[in-house]
Amino acid sequence: MTRTTKRGGCHCGAVVWEAEIDDDIIADERNCSICAMTGFLHVIVPASRFHLLRGEDQLTQYTFNTGAAKHLFCRICGVKSFYVPRSNPDGFSLNLRCMDQSQFRSVGIRPFDGRNWERNAADLAHLSKE
Repeated sequence: MTRTTKRGGCHCGAVVWEAEIDDDIIADERNCSICAMTGFLHVIVPASRFHLLRGEDQLTQYTFNTGAAKHLFCRICGVKSFYVPRSNPDGFSLNLRCMDQSQFRSVGIRPFDGRNWERNAADLAHLSKE
């Protein structure tokens, strides 16, 4: 696996981050309530491989249900380009839709059953490990 630094951020550019991500990735398309509504495509990385470059002061947080997930939105444009997921509180889930996909050699999308969270969440735990 080859891992390089990729950039992403919100629509207006107030929030910009970079992360060390494999050049060949598979993003998860979940059918949980919020992910299905927003179209978020998950690329999970350990916290040590994520760096917020700009916009911490422009982020606003939303939580629901257990409050474990920290959904972070740009307060200017409303885009959620990354957040701390319930499945991986030791990492970040990055929205593939908020990255230029030409930064990757290959991109795949796989469905993930988030509506049956308790049955399937453990399948994601390894994604935020070094």
